[in-house]
Amino acid sequence: MALADNAGCAKPSEDFPFPEIIELNVGGQVYITRHPTLVSVPGSLLWEMFTQKNVRSLARDSKGRFFVDRDGFLFRYILDYMRDQQLVLPDHFPERSRLQREAEYFMLPELVKMLAPKLSKQNSLGDDPCQSDPEELSPSADATRTLTSASTTLPSAVAGGPGGAVTTGVGAASSDARRAGFITIGYRGSYTLGRDSQTDAKFRRVARIMVCGKTSLAKEVFGDTLNESRDPDRPPERYTSRYYLKFTFLEQAFDKLADAGFHMVACNSTGTCAFAHDQTDDRIWTSYTEYVFYRE
Repeated sequence: MALADNAGCAKPSEDFPFPEIIELNVGGQVYITRHPTLVSVPGSLLWEMFTQKNVRSLARDSKGRFFVDRDGFLFRYILDYMRDQQLVLPDHFPERSRLQREAEYFMLPELVKMLAPKLSKQNSLGDDPCQSDPEELSPSADATRTLTSASTTLPSAVAGGPGGAVTTGVGAASSDARRAGFITIGYRGSYTLGRDSQTDAKFRRVARIMVCGKTSLAKEVFGDTLNESRDPDRPPERYTSRYYLKFTFLEQAFDKLADAGFHMVACNSTGTCAFAHDQTDDRIWTSYTEYVFYRE
């Protein structure tokens, strides 16, 4: 929101061209902070931007706020670090690698070091609660899992004589890697139907496709097309209905679910009807529909 003129902040001058309170538009997200916070790390990109005297060289949006074309949701962690040079992330933070890339862009080398993966003495990733997705298996862990499953089925193969029991065990491990679960797809739709029932209905475009299910399953199926901006801090085993897709074609969502081995097991829909205008008999039908998919 824009600050009022009588907010009491210092006005810029020729020697000090920036006000005490600064409004930033970072990727569409508005932040309000103090000028000393933005210049608290010498040599950083924000320090370079807000210590120069040529204010006109900085990009601004339509409301006069300084504009930075970066991830607006991750910038809150950048700004928190600028305040006291400390890093505090929520548990099971899934955007660690992306935040590290933002730290590199804003030229914050100490923050980059804090976000770098930590290696233990065994040259493996340490127990860091802020790693991207603790449920994602590393290649070594996946190989261990496969060998464990194969060794479990090996005695039965010996007892039953020569055969393909070991191969079956490996196949079981690969199928077990694809976790079972439900994913629900929901959307709201509406259309207008005139007095003449033979007239073609006027359908409105699907505005948003919502996703409900385990965070890990949703990420696996939809990948980069899953918009996580509304709920970025969910751990992988938590269920969420706050995700939505970056496209508006139901068929595209169904294709991705089918490719991942999901099958539709149920659907339901509710609808309401209202007159479009008092002067006409045109009716607007509004519905909410959900499709439930399951993978064994």
